[in-house]
Amino acid sequence: MVEDFKALRVRSEGPVLEVQLNSPETGNAVSGLLLDELLTVLGALQDESGVRVLILSGAGEDFCLGGDRWEFAELLAADPGGADLRNLAGKARRVCDALATANVVTIARLHGGVIGAGLALALFCDLRAGADDCRFRMPELALGMPPAWGGALPRLLNETGAARIRELLLTGDSFGAAKAAELSILHKVVAADELDDAVQRWIKPLIRRSPAALRTAKVMMNAYSGANRLADGTLFDVELMTSVLAAAESSRRR
Repeated sequence: MVEDFKALRVRSEGPVLEVQLNSPETGNAVSGLLLDELLTVLGALQDESGVRVLILSGAGEDFCLGGDRWEFAELLAADPGGADLRNLAGKARRVCDALATANVVTIARLHGGVIGAGLALALFCDLRAGADDCRFRMPELALGMPPAWGGALPRLLNETGAARIRELLLTGDSFGAAKAAELSILHKVVAADELDDAVQRWIKPLIRRSPAALRTAKVMMNAYSGANRLADGTLFDVELMTSVLAAAESSRRR
């Protein structure tokens, strides 16, 4: 996969594709550019039959400190009706769907801050390993936003259980790697200098698995995890986020 990416660093090594969020000066904030580049990478996986595993990581001190709030404000200033922001939110939804349904095993390699949209990206990966210095937070309500980024809320509730996540979502309190493991947000917690080894221990057996069997297993798990939902409420996430932010910006301007 040869691309001139600006917000990502992508490296292929045999059956493993490493995708690194590469804007450390912004805390790897999730921007429209980053989403576009992730969609390009994930879309190309359909043609990259040799890839078995994708590792998603972040450059610098943090995995990802959340969505690019400056970009949100700029989009609303340019278009108070919210069409541009709606387009951005739609991209977020498509990226998260692509991570969940990719025909390869996706692994989130987490360190430092894993906040908001960064947590959403991690949640849609199949496996999540974190350094013991990780800190997590869902700050959306404190920022005046609904928890509607990328369809992450039902994924979070399905992975952790509603009762266990309600306090953290409503209060916006931060929590560490041990709590994240207790909530099943992290499958594995290790010292920071052991994180790469932990990821490699997952990769070794995965690349020996039948690609067809892995794809089928992912389809089955995704189907069964959503089998008890009568309707997919995340279809409204784009509209919810856009309408709330647009209303807040309109009030601020008065």
